[in-house]
Amino acid sequence: MRWRKPNLRSSIYGLLGNPMPPSDSALESGTEDVREAMLGLLGETGPKHHPALVRRVRYATDIQALWYLRGDLMAALASMHGEKLAREQLASITRMFKGLLPGALNSRPSPLVD
Repeated sequence: MRWRKPNLRSSIYGLLGNPMPPSDSALESGTEDVREAMLGLLGETGPKHHPALVRRVRYATDIQALWYLRGDLMAALASMHGEKLAREQLASITRMFKGLLPGALNSRPSPLVD
């Protein structure tokens, strides 16, 4: 007889190399923090120039969905501010994901970055 019944999320985290998933409250508050930071980077002109991206960020269901929206956010920021500033802004967002994602989804260091 099992004392602790595993759920799907803990099973996925275990398979992907992160044995201890974040608590539900930490995951929820972290997700909202990331969401607000992403929307904040788009600023006041974001909804006007990139309404689909704003909608997708606002209604993303979980932290993994927000992780995969970083590429679209990078493209939007690059079109608004240039690639160098967009890369710096996105780096601050990427750091916010630490501890919220399964280990296999964390970004790897790029040889292209100084």
